[in-house]
Amino acid sequence: MRNEIKTSSVMLQTLCVPCGCRCRYCLLSWDGRRLGADYARSEALAKRFYEWISRERPALSFNFSFGYSMEHPQLFRALDFMNSIGSVGGRFLQLDGMALREGRELAALLGGMREHGVEALNLTFYGMEAYHDGFAGRRGDFAYLLNTLRMARELGFEVSTGVPLTRESASQADELVRLLRRYTEVVRLFIPHGEGRGAALEPIRFVREDIGLLSGETVKLLNRELYRTEAEWLAATPPPEKNRALLISLTPENIGRLEQTPFADIIREVERLDEEYYTALPPFAELAAMYGDENGSGFFRLRDLQLKYQRRYIKERGLRLHDVTDERLCGSRRY
Repeated sequence: MRNEIKTSSVMLQTLCVPCGCRCRYCLLSWDGRRLGADYARSEALAKRFYEWISRERPALSFNFSFGYSMEHPQLFRALDFMNSIGSVGGRFLQLDGMALREGRELAALLGGMREHGVEALNLTFYGMEAYHDGFAGRRGDFAYLLNTLRMARELGFEVSTGVPLTRESASQADELVRLLRRYTEVVRLFIPHGEGRGAALEPIRFVREDIGLLSGETVKLLNRELYRTEAEWLAATPPPEKNRALLISLTPENIGRLEQTPFADIIREVERLDEEYYTALPPFAELAAMYGDENGSGFFRLRDLQLKYQRRYIKERGLRLHDVTDERLCGSRRY
């Protein structure tokens, strides 16, 4: 028997801003084409949606965002809007994929962010310079991010960094962590997701044997409650999913209809996509019994391991389902 799922939040997004990178594990599978609806129309819809939720569904969290990167032509205005509706994107920015800047231009950008309410910044480093630039698909990206990190610290931002671990990059982690800690104490190791283009990294997934490539201090930066081997997840009893976060992705094809649709109906529409997807698939315990490897040494977040099993089940049975896990589309995350 499945647990009843409660909708806890709504994220409205438009993928209308380009990204300067072509990362090998891009969540949004950026290929140079912008899939999102016009920003101004999206913002106007977000304002009305926020006002409706505040009035009719105040228990729901609401956020508005844009992508594929933060390289918005009117970024400061966009930050002001997000802060006006309490959206987390007005205070916390992921700076990967922005145009390469240095000197006064970079200082002006960061200073403007600070003036318009941004408090925290996050940057991702895939390895040392040559490896990072190759992984991100852009020469000079490593140097740009390191310079941004240094300058952001000087300006008083809360700065955090993420370092994805793979079999390719693990041998560089100790050196990279030492370098990053010159500028911030917040360095987190993580296992790359399997969503979007991340599925292509499966052959180089970080495994138990690779831990020997890391020093004891570096290993501590990987959250072992969140990231476990497949064998460890199969031996555990994961907590039941009780909540879902809805994602409403605005595109040129759907924005006209959604502008005319009552917000309660929009929420129900995306909830229905979520329910149709998960009703068609067995729960995690059953999928694990079918596909799990009790000796599996690859590290996963539970969501990614579940997604791996779900994809196999869908492929084997030829199911035609709207993929609610594809974050370019309308969908959901359960937790």
